[in-house]
Amino acid sequence: MPPVKILVCDDERHIVRLIQVNLERQGYTVVTAYDGKEGLEKVKAEKPDMLVLDVMMPYMDGFEVLKALRRDPDTEGLPVIMLTAKAQDKDVFEGYSYGADMYLTKPFNPMELISFVKRIVQGGSGDDGGPKRYDL
Repeated sequence: MPPVKILVCDDERHIVRLIQVNLERQGYTVVTAYDGKEGLEKVKAEKPDMLVLDVMMPYMDGFEVLKALRRDPDTEGLPVIMLTAKAQDKDVFEGYSYGADMYLTKPFNPMELISFVKRIVQGGSGDDGGPKRYDL
């Protein structure tokens, strides 16, 4: 089975690098993007298995990216972890209402992100008897 491919989309390059190093140490393949528009383009080109997505970015914010993904039949089930400094309850609610699978706020512990990723990869959805949302 090929390694799980994860797209990390954040405009802060040091954050992208931190996430990339930690995910690659766990055996994941990592693709990077530095703004929302590039992130959407990379989703189409690279077909990742999962997306780690910041909210506050140039050109298109993460919520706009998430809404676009959920409207497209090809990406509507793509697992998305929001990773953002937007930590107010209304922001978290907004992320989940647009279809985020998990929401992690900055500053964050890289190992917590790894545990979120592993939970999704191991099928952390569909346990409620409903259809499984994604298949990695």
